[in-house]
Amino acid sequence: MARNGGPADYRAGEAQRASVRRARRPKNGSTRPAPVPADPYGRDPDAVADAFEELTSMLAQTGLPQMAASVFACLYVTDSGSLTVADLVRQLRVSPASISKAVAFLEAQGLLRRVRGTSSRREQYVLGGDLWYRSLLATAQRNTALADSARRTAEILGSATPAGARLADAAVFLDRIGEELVQAVERWWHDRPGP
Repeated sequence: MARNGGPADYRAGEAQRASVRRARRPKNGSTRPAPVPADPYGRDPDAVADAFEELTSMLAQTGLPQMAASVFACLYVTDSGSLTVADLVRQLRVSPASISKAVAFLEAQGLLRRVRGTSSRREQYVLGGDLWYRSLLATAQRNTALADSARRTAEILGSATPAGARLADAAVFLDRIGEELVQAVERWWHDRPGP
């Protein structure tokens, strides 16, 4: 308050404008970003950053939480397909707790796995070549569990009731989609190129 006129002459509008100006000032006196290391493949860093943002946005639109989408995209655009918590914190500029929560979500979806290095105690978060295979099989298992639950609830409500009929129909749909998904994934896994 003293900075903006004191208790008797305080001007709220001027105080707000001054705080906005102060917030826009660089914290360390340097406005230049940290130097970007040379890319061994000659890729344009700005184009890579734009592609990362687009991929993150698309993943979030599919239903991934924003932080999980950012972590997943970060792993995907990293040539090694493997990063530590420290790497992700540095690249995404978020807290380790945010990374941990996102990793737990992605791991539950079968989209990444944790690997502990032999020479280090640090965990690496890794995308495997089979990540979509594992993820879609996990989705099929969740569909099967949901279908079973819908079927049990339909029996309790009675299949002749509107709610029971809706749930019975959902169970049939989820069973069918789950079966076809497993067949498609297994067919792809069998016919995939490479090892």
